[in-house]
Amino acid sequence: MNKQLLLKNGQVLIGREFVAADLRIEDGRIEGIFPRENGEVSLRRDWHAGNAVATDIVHATPRAAERSAATFVGAAHEIDLNGARVIPGFIDIHTHGGFGVDFNQADGNDLQKVMAFFASQGVTAFLPTVMTDEPDAIARQLERIAQAAHAQNMAHSASVPCPRILGIHLEGPFLAESHRGAHPAYLLRPCDLGLFDELQCAAGGMIRIVTLSPELEGAIPFTRALAARGVRVSIGHSGASYEVAMAAIHAGANSATHIMNAMKLMHMHDPAILTAVLESDIYAEMICDGIHLHPAIVRFLIKAKGLDHMIAVTDSIMATGLSDGRYSIGGTEVIVEGGDAKLASNGMRAGSTLTMIGALRNLQVFSGRGIEELSRLVSENPAHMLGIDGDTGSIELGKRADLVALGAGDVLEMTMAGGQIAYLLQKKALQ
Repeated sequence: MNKQLLLKNGQVLIGREFVAADLRIEDGRIEGIFPRENGEVSLRRDWHAGNAVATDIVHATPRAAERSAATFVGAAHEIDLNGARVIPGFIDIHTHGGFGVDFNQADGNDLQKVMAFFASQGVTAFLPTVMTDEPDAIARQLERIAQAAHAQNMAHSASVPCPRILGIHLEGPFLAESHRGAHPAYLLRPCDLGLFDELQCAAGGMIRIVTLSPELEGAIPFTRALAARGVRVSIGHSGASYEVAMAAIHAGANSATHIMNAMKLMHMHDPAILTAVLESDIYAEMICDGIHLHPAIVRFLIKAKGLDHMIAVTDSIMATGLSDGRYSIGGTEVIVEGGDAKLASNGMRAGSTLTMIGALRNLQVFSGRGIEELSRLVSENPAHMLGIDGDTGSIELGKRADLVALGAGDVLEMTMAGGQIAYLLQKKALQ
């Protein structure tokens, strides 16, 4: 790991604006931001950072304040970004796998393989999502993932750089049969705090999100108990009424799982769960592959919820990054045609083959907005939803150097996780 690194000549997303600047990275964190004018480091530069205006000779943490960019250069490794746009790394809070790996069955080697693939798609942190299965099988898989995450944390300085496992997203078995989607009906279970505690024990405390259907018996006190434990509750796979969904939100649910998919839609006389999600200030996941949601619906959701409350997710399965064919999700056969994944048994849609960089590109096309507005849906918002926005999710002094560099045409040129290069485009392959 490079203890010191200078990223030169980037267009860096500061707040909601791209600024020509250099970034100094030390021990995996952003320790200096140096605006540039006419190709040179500026001695004084003002810019808008969100709603505030920052002015300084250089922008650096206290320990780095005595050193200018120029004095730092001689002691550090440098990367010339040649004008690439630098944005926060992507955080995927809902993914079942990719590149041949299913998180319901993955071992340590599988996780390393899929993490390398995720890095090539701009992901710097993610939550492996484990879906409905037999309780014993879920527990075994949670333990596997927790062990891999622990090994990653213990050996991060010596291992191959890769995205962080932030925790685990448990999607099921506490789901309603009426909106189960690809989850096997016979494995669904009522809300059971004892079972959750057993699963959380197997996961070593790593379950960070639980998707549940709020209409299940006992779901409201269950939601309250999980929220009290610091676990994020996401309502989804649900045909709940407006009143029941709002009760879950008041009990502590802070997000909705893949909004409008596997969810009862609104009617003028039956607002249902969808209206509760739209009316409240909870976050909402959105699968922007052009299959799960029509582009006009994406625009509508952004307008209704606002950019600060939408989170782009992939809901990706093992087929992501591979060609069409036969795959599986949680042990159930899936057929992928034209990138659309459906259960072989009944044609029910089963996750997606979307990537995070693909989601960001689609968001631009669907909404007509720029990356400076949309970046928060793949970074800042999921970080805030998880309560880790003080550490990552935006480019600020002291935060982790979780970064993505985009070249012309939004080509992903570099992914940096914790100050280490996890992916670097081999440009010769493009010549």
